[in-house]
Amino acid sequence: MAVATGLCVGGNYFNQPLLESIATALGTSHSAAAATVTVAQVAYALGLIFLVPLGDVFPQRRLAVTLMLAAAAGQGISGFAPGIGVLMVGTAMAGLFSVAAQVLVPFAATLATPEKRGAAVGTVMSGLLVGILLARSVAGMLAEVGGWSTVYRIGAVLTAVVALALWRVLPATTPTARQGYGATLRSLGTLVFEHPRLRTRALMGGLSFASISAMFSTMAFLLSGPEHGLGELEIGLVGLAGVVGAVAASVVGRLVDRGLGALTTAAGIAVLVMSWAALAAGAVSLVWFVVGMVTIDLAVSMVHITNQNIVYALDPDARSRLNSVYMTTYFVGAASGSALGAAAWSFGGWTAVFLLGVGLSLCTAAVWIVDMRVAGKGNRAGADSAVTTPGRGAATGVRGRAR
Repeated sequence: MAVATGLCVGGNYFNQPLLESIATALGTSHSAAAATVTVAQVAYALGLIFLVPLGDVFPQRRLAVTLMLAAAAGQGISGFAPGIGVLMVGTAMAGLFSVAAQVLVPFAATLATPEKRGAAVGTVMSGLLVGILLARSVAGMLAEVGGWSTVYRIGAVLTAVVALALWRVLPATTPTARQGYGATLRSLGTLVFEHPRLRTRALMGGLSFASISAMFSTMAFLLSGPEHGLGELEIGLVGLAGVVGAVAASVVGRLVDRGLGALTTAAGIAVLVMSWAALAAGAVSLVWFVVGMVTIDLAVSMVHITNQNIVYALDPDARSRLNSVYMTTYFVGAASGSALGAAAWSFGGWTAVFLLGVGLSLCTAAVWIVDMRVAGKGNRAGADSAVTTPGRGAATGVRGRAR
């Protein structure tokens, strides 16, 4: 499942280092090639809202495998695209159906026993995060060997093979919700209204991801500038330092299983704020920049994994819909952070980006304080203790729903 999530979401990042090659090979403009990045992001956002909630309505194994095969088809279309129009269609398909990853994450929480739920979610999320980080580097290396389309063709085959493997090994489960599609979408608003901690934890996730996105959207400008003078390949290798934080997600999940969710959140937010001090020093020191990148990735992973485990415990029968709300907010935070980061760079360079990142980190801390107060006012069923205690419908686990 970890490999599957990495392949699905990572496929949305194949095009980012290949835009020049795509524009040249397909005889199109740079702006048209760059538009494929936007198409992938918009399609993924739509999938989060309109497809992920179906995980509570349809059997999760069937839904995840179907979405993965559709994503593989989209990657295949992209890999054999004769022109930019067909590439746009393939990119949209791959992006829309790659939300299979966000069906698999809550499915992992359902399959795991309550005392190992955090570790399961952390392991699957590690695969997803590593897939994102490796996608750009692998795409660049394969493009050197066989052209820009190679990574799409290989990605399509691997995604289809892993999807079929999941069909063989995952158990069949029955849906947790019996309602129509329209009612399922409307229930998203009901969940937001009924669960204050869904609101606070989703906002914390969005703000923390906005902070790191501000850094990612501007790091190439800093590292390629006169102080560092790095090329594209070297910048890509620096970005791989974030794998440390991604792999640590499974460790964070185990800590949450031990009832240390409050500690992982507090530590994550503290590291998030302090990492910007290292990134500030990174303006003139590559070593400090790498230190800052490793620590900020670790911090965001700590907050994110804890958030997911707390959110999933709020209503075990609505995990996919809860994940839809949470991840949509998370994605909006990423997009907003990228846009604000670019604006900050244009306004005041790396200093302005630093101030933005610190401000977003402090906002995350402020929401965490609100979240603690909410948890202390009788909503402790969705608090850290709930992560290790089976909630409504979770006691029987898979055994009670498997066919």
